[in-house]
Amino acid sequence: GGTPYWNTELSDFQARLEFKLPPGGNNGLAVRYPGTGNTAYECMTELQILDDNYEKVRGKIDPRQAHGSAYGMVAAARGYQHPIGEWNFEEVTVKGSNIKVEVNGTVILDTDLSKVDMENVMAHSKHPGKDRTNGFFGFAGHSDPVQFKNVFIKKL
Repeated sequence: GGTPYWNTELSDFQARLEFKLPPGGNNGLAVRYPGTGNTAYECMTELQILDDNYEKVRGKIDPRQAHGSAYGMVAAARGYQHPIGEWNFEEVTVKGSNIKVEVNGTVILDTDLSKVDMENVMAHSKHPGKDRTNGFFGFAGHSDPVQFKNVFIKKL
């Protein structure tokens, strides 16, 4: 649980990391986190770190909750994770309002959050941090034993 973050403010950046999920595992990447609040809404976005088979383990989700998605706003492509118990590589690039997520060599999300129709987001939830231009990079813990290693962050 909690939101550990790198205590250096970032605007445009690239993060590279490896992650390993348990069955039904759930976590997230806090992008431009202000240091407090719910990462799904107070950050520019929370990028989901979620088992691609989550629905088989824990129940139905909105497509905008799938791995790599900009939580509740933009769905990522699915089906590019390695099997449970194996390490996955992820690269996230944030430039202005654009976010690109690559998993194991495949781009699963390439979106401009400034173009999101806020009238059609999941559950019509407000995302007050969506237009943040800077903040911290962190992990949005959800108490599942998700593992991370080889985390690299580069300012752009």
